[in-house]
Amino acid sequence: MLREVALGRLIMVRACERGWEEIYAERFKVNVEGWRMSIHNDRDELGYCEECISPDGRRWSIDSGNRFGTDPIAMLSTWEHQTLERLLKAI
Repeated sequence: MLREVALGRLIMVRACERGWEEIYAERFKVNVEGWRMSIHNDRDELGYCEECISPDGRRWSIDSGNRFGTDPIAMLSTWEHQTLERLLKAI
């Protein structure tokens, strides 16, 4: 889904009060087509996905014992990662 956001096929909206630039090392919440995501702002850089909740309630989190390499942000290409970071800063 984040790849689709980076490619401009899905729309991402901010789901928290403060913007990316106002958060230094905290969660930044977004909504994509009903999916709720918490993305870690690592000192003004795109870190990792902390949690993702589907529209039907299924939940993935970095703490839920998932295998290494299952973080959706880690699966993005360099270009997609940079594009997603730019989009997060813009919303």
